[in-house]
Amino acid sequence: MAAITDLSFMYRWFKNCNLVRNLSDKYVFITGCDSGFGNLLAMQLVDRGMQVLAACFTEEGAQKLQQDTSYQLQTTLLDVTKTESIKAAAQWVRDHVGEQGLWALVNNAGVGLPSGPNEWLTKEDFVKVINVNLVGLIEVTLHMLPMVKKARGRVVNMSSSGGRVAIIGGGYCVSKFGVEAFSDSIRRELHYFGVKVSIIEPGNYRTSILGKKNMEGIEKSMCKLWERLPQETRESYGEEYFHTYTDKLKNMMQLAEPRISQVTNSMEHAIVSRNPHIRYNPGLDVKLLYLPLAKFPTPVTDFILRRYLPRPADSV
Repeated sequence: MAAITDLSFMYRWFKNCNLVRNLSDKYVFITGCDSGFGNLLAMQLVDRGMQVLAACFTEEGAQKLQQDTSYQLQTTLLDVTKTESIKAAAQWVRDHVGEQGLWALVNNAGVGLPSGPNEWLTKEDFVKVINVNLVGLIEVTLHMLPMVKKARGRVVNMSSSGGRVAIIGGGYCVSKFGVEAFSDSIRRELHYFGVKVSIIEPGNYRTSILGKKNMEGIEKSMCKLWERLPQETRESYGEEYFHTYTDKLKNMMQLAEPRISQVTNSMEHAIVSRNPHIRYNPGLDVKLLYLPLAKFPTPVTDFILRRYLPRPADSV
């Protein structure tokens, strides 16, 4: 027992010694702080004494976060799909950090809907998701990089297990595969400036990414997709396919892990550790299911994931 206690003490000591110094002087800019991962991470970093610059999509979200935290946190509004909004946020960050630079940029803002069978979606459905999760992330990063380089800081990008294996149709996995590629390329480029880049690849966690009321949001989105389909497409899939597919999505959300601190702890480590990981994989489902699926031979992965999909009416 004494040996276990000693090892535990040594681990905590090493963990604390491995932190970046003078955290209270460092600025962190986080997108998507209205709720979920961004909101909780902002509060965790304030508790650590860091200077947090939190971007929210809504005035309501910004006001609530400001009320829940201290003077160490400042909020601004940001729509990552609009260049002018990104430019204004970048100038706001520049005014706060000055010559010190930005220690960490956390690209957390993201959406999940519309998602569903690819044939049921339009180009606009794909663009809606990709513009937030990928194009917006890229544009925010490009505007913030000079400040991050000045601080020799960090970029932390929110990807997903869906960035390793395409588990659902629509723009979500497409965007997350793009986040992986963008993060890999800038990590190699920014190495020479002393900037580190980390990718967060969480599994299935219970956040508002599928709408404020997850179950209602999923069902409403799927009904909308189904009702606008041409009659020929509806007949080829069949109504049973629609109901089964919707039920499976709802079941996936019911099984989602509610302890989102597992994800924000990974994000925090990427910000405060002297040796952040390149990739973080919070969630047992990632370790036991999604990562193995991503590494299996493609026919094996296809066979397993096809078992999850319902059979269309016109299947052969």
